[in-house]
Amino acid sequence: MATDISTGVYLTHLLRAYGVDTVFGIPGVHTIELYRGLSGSGIRHVTPRHEQGAGFMADGYARASGKPGVCFIISGPGMTNILTAMGQAYGDSVPMLVISTVNAHGRMGSGEGWLHELPNQQSMVAGVSAFSRTVHRPEELAPALAQAFAVFDSARPRPVHLELPIDVMLAPAGHLPVPDRATRLSRPAPDAAQIAQAAGLLAAAKAPVILAGGGATRASALPALAEALDAPLVMTTNGRGILPPGHPLAVTLSASMPRTRALVAGADVVLAIGTEMGPTDYDMYEDGGFRVSGTFIRLDIDPAQVMRGPVPDLGIVGDAALGAEMLLASLPARARSNGAARAAAAQEGIGDLPKMLPRDLALLNLVRDTLPGTLIVGDSTQSVYAGNMGFAATRPGGYFNSATGYGTLGYGLPAAIGAALAERRPVIALSGDGGLQFSIAELTSAVEAKAPVILLLYDNKGYGEIKSAMLAQNVPPLGVDILTPDLAAIARACGWTVTEVATGDALKSELAAASGRGDCTMILYDDRLRHSMAPD
Repeated sequence: MATDISTGVYLTHLLRAYGVDTVFGIPGVHTIELYRGLSGSGIRHVTPRHEQGAGFMADGYARASGKPGVCFIISGPGMTNILTAMGQAYGDSVPMLVISTVNAHGRMGSGEGWLHELPNQQSMVAGVSAFSRTVHRPEELAPALAQAFAVFDSARPRPVHLELPIDVMLAPAGHLPVPDRATRLSRPAPDAAQIAQAAGLLAAAKAPVILAGGGATRASALPALAEALDAPLVMTTNGRGILPPGHPLAVTLSASMPRTRALVAGADVVLAIGTEMGPTDYDMYEDGGFRVSGTFIRLDIDPAQVMRGPVPDLGIVGDAALGAEMLLASLPARARSNGAARAAAAQEGIGDLPKMLPRDLALLNLVRDTLPGTLIVGDSTQSVYAGNMGFAATRPGGYFNSATGYGTLGYGLPAAIGAALAERRPVIALSGDGGLQFSIAELTSAVEAKAPVILLLYDNKGYGEIKSAMLAQNVPPLGVDILTPDLAAIARACGWTVTEVATGDALKSELAAASGRGDCTMILYDDRLRHSMAPD
């Protein structure tokens, strides 16, 4: 290696060794040296219009690709801007590497008012990251990256923040080695004795049920495990698609609904795999009605999470994919019994969903069936709320959104941009007019990055869900009927193709056309389309 490169350039070489191919960031005066090494490196740089957008793009990219999303962020305001995106990724266990600068030694935290100075940037970020670390010397950078990727590879994946003081970023690093390929850790295997114990309990069960979350989406043996057990498989929002639509053991109806809860309560053995069992999946209405009556087995990569919430009779720490494979290999042959009938009885609860949700589900089903296999990324909006209660995705990880856990707004568009760049094919974004205005500037980012996003935009001229909640609690609506600009005109000005639909047939036609073009397309709709949808 040349002896005159800086630590900022050295960072680029290290990222390449870890297989990083895309970075999201907005260059600033404090990060210029980070960009010196990007030119000619083979790493693609994508420029959002706000650091929150960078974080959301990295989130969508990570979920779609299975690789960490990487961001270059300026100190101070860049870090405060990305915190919301890091909070969403933290809540949903998404791997994200946020690399920022910080004021030079002698200036950071001095209180003297240096540009972008914060009292303690690292402590501010600590609450939304697996860890936040200041790299004080060039020699510390490679070990810090190794620790970050250790989290991504072998622990519960969450954001990691590394900050480089400006003097360290500029310091020479040509004497430091760069491997052709970085050393990576394997996913931790569960304890074999505990797997054998779990397999025995499951093999003896007469009415087993599996609960699967986002941590199980890459557990390719899980469908075969459910079939071997003849066990209905209840999928959380982030677990949708583990079993495809129409599979006789698939239960997509939320565990917050009575019939799914009855299924779980009636099971003699329940296996929860890769799910944090959070309230937004299991107790959406906060009535405390979810319960496990039978023997409870829990498999999760996070030991703290295994013991958080309902305490299991058998807790197993390890990777969901490896655990599913080990369980499948340990099970004897089993005759099919009533698993499909139990799953069907639970799934009939789709008809119990309140108000317009069945029609919104029908709309999502139309989108799915028109563009089979297309990834669907959602903001916090009406169709997403319906989808989270029962949508059946076509593939694992094929449907995700920000309306669970942390529950931010403004996620849908930028996350879909990141996902489309990872997929290299069209991605559906679901958003409302209120949520879009949180990140509307990213319309230009999508066109600039040539990200083929089809934005299905519900325009109800405000924060309709919050307005309904206010009215339900006899609170006079205030702050929810907002001025909505001409979103179609804005999108066209940013280079988007824009159309409007009011019927299902029109939506089918526009979706097919947009997918064929592979451009950035906004499809606007309102309650006319929603009311035209017949519940499935």
